[in-house]
Amino acid sequence: MTALAYTVAFDGIDARLVQVQCAITPGLPAFAIVGLPDKAVSEARERVRAALAALAIALPSARISINLSPADILKEGSHFDLPIALAVLGAIDILPKDDIAATVALGELSLNGALVPVTGALPAAVAAGSEDRALMCPQPCGAEAAWVDSVRVLAPATLSQAIDHFTGRRVLDPAEAGEVTQHSGARCLSEVKGQERAKRALEIAAAGRHHLMMVGTPGSGKSMLAARLPGLLPPLTPVEALETSMIHSVAGLLTEGGINRTRPFREPHHTASTPAIVGGGRGAKPGEISLAHNGVLFMDEFPEFPRQVLETLRQPIETGEVVVARANAHVRYPCRFMLVAAANPCKCGYLPDPARACGRAPVCGDDYLGRISGPLMDRFDLRVEVPPVAYTDLDLPATGETSQVIAQRIAGARRIQTDRYAAESAMWSNADAQGDVLEAVATPDDAGRALLRDVAERFGLSARGYHRVLRVARTIADLESSNDVGRAHIAEAVSFRLTLTKEV
Repeated sequence: MTALAYTVAFDGIDARLVQVQCAITPGLPAFAIVGLPDKAVSEARERVRAALAALAIALPSARISINLSPADILKEGSHFDLPIALAVLGAIDILPKDDIAATVALGELSLNGALVPVTGALPAAVAAGSEDRALMCPQPCGAEAAWVDSVRVLAPATLSQAIDHFTGRRVLDPAEAGEVTQHSGARCLSEVKGQERAKRALEIAAAGRHHLMMVGTPGSGKSMLAARLPGLLPPLTPVEALETSMIHSVAGLLTEGGINRTRPFREPHHTASTPAIVGGGRGAKPGEISLAHNGVLFMDEFPEFPRQVLETLRQPIETGEVVVARANAHVRYPCRFMLVAAANPCKCGYLPDPARACGRAPVCGDDYLGRISGPLMDRFDLRVEVPPVAYTDLDLPATGETSQVIAQRIAGARRIQTDRYAAESAMWSNADAQGDVLEAVATPDDAGRALLRDVAERFGLSARGYHRVLRVARTIADLESSNDVGRAHIAEAVSFRLTLTKEV
């Protein structure tokens, strides 16, 4: 007696189809699972046995063999419980084998037969749709998986309901997609007193997805400025929302099946480990840089992060993806994020104030910011000093433009970039522009070219720094809806490039 069921194994945010083969043969009673299962998958036999017993279904006194094919791929997670149970039920002729084989199933079984929600329902639905199969998953996962229009999603709450569906006693209705949510609790940028230059840098960074470094004394408003970024960024496009939600689905962060249109804003603590930031650990889960995909990664107290963690950011910043290397596989996650870093000027934080700085000034400042390597610092498009605000200014009313006004200007600049790079496969914003495309869209006029040449010769701009100045200048021009990059745009871009150090 044999039967087939189908499920998936996750490779990053990609779901690979796995065939669950069940064979019942004469021999001593046994329940074996082969095909490179991990501990959670091997324990499925006990959960399946108990769940079937709770439904008064007795397993035959024979050898039950489960093979997870292809056998050379590591199978991880408890979501193999449901497909294994369906394969067993098909092998003992309780369920129709053809219907089981036409369905991709995933879900964890409790001992009483209830289905427990699992991670990865959204990418599993994408894989099922590409194979022209239905998807069966636990009821709490149904609203999440139903966002994929090309697949029919069945979401039973228990194994008994799944059996009733396949036998025709009570057919399940297709699950409906969850609600689209968009948080609107972002604080207004006009509430920040002073810091007009830092506000301008924040606007440029948001408009072109440029990386931003802020350096200032404790309490000057660096974290306050960064916290207002979500109110400036445009909502995720449908494609971006689906891609971001697939990462969050694998990480188990989607709630109630809803897809969020607000761009992610992640702010890990400076004690975070390398796997927490770049991904890895058990199951090679996505790290903070991938969870910030299409959004913002804010790293406060930037020099306090371990040097190894900071250096691992260099390649993902350039490529927009991270590879988690494991002994038997390499897992890829997208990580196209905007890095916003904040740092004190020195260990004590009061280097600019002679009355409060420590006795090692100014050497302490060089030592502290020296924890950030030159190649990593070179990747920040915008660098801005955030000076302390006088206490007399704190009593003044809010000034400057509101986040809503600035967000409209940023949205306009983003639309210009979307149209500009529509024909490019790996470019979505000015921060992604490179090569001939960058030269074509960001070539300055004669006055701007002369200024950039003088700056490059005087301050020794690296090739990367040269191109990053062009990208920022292009964004500044987009904010003004200007087709041409002029001298003023180059001058402002250069001013943010040379703010913290002349060693560029």
